[in-house]
Amino acid sequence: MAQVTAEVVVPLDPGTAFAVSQTTGATRYRWDPFVREQHFLDGATAPGRGVRTATTSRHRLRMVSEYVSWSPGSHVGMRMTEGPWFFEVFAGSWRFTPAPGGGTRAVWRYVFRCRPRWAAPLVERTGQVVLGRDIRRRIAGFAAGCADPVVLAAVDEP
Repeated sequence: MAQVTAEVVVPLDPGTAFAVSQTTGATRYRWDPFVREQHFLDGATAPGRGVRTATTSRHRLRMVSEYVSWSPGSHVGMRMTEGPWFFEVFAGSWRFTPAPGGGTRAVWRYVFRCRPRWAAPLVERTGQVVLGRDIRRRIAGFAAGCADPVVLAAVDEP
């Protein structure tokens, strides 16, 4: 499977950095340049294992994904259940660990397999370029959100 990875160190503890990454609505749109629109499905009101979300990207592509792992302050994982026809498989994980010297090291990874299989080598190389650019922009937005008083105030709210 093809993959793309990006990482950043932010000046927050892992629990707060994780909470920033899981913000929703206007707060999420403030820092996340990838998400054009996102909402929970099936009556869910918060993220967690088994929860499904519908996301429309800035490219106007729509994906339904399901949280397959959820460990606040540590990691979150998702997998696509419905999405663009050219993805046979798409999954992502975001990990948060204490950074040497303070702060949090965030490592975000997407893995994917494209179809049709005969075109996958070329399509996946193209996907690595496009998704690589997107994941780097997205993690840079996350880092900016980790320094944004409006985002941090939303995380501090009960």
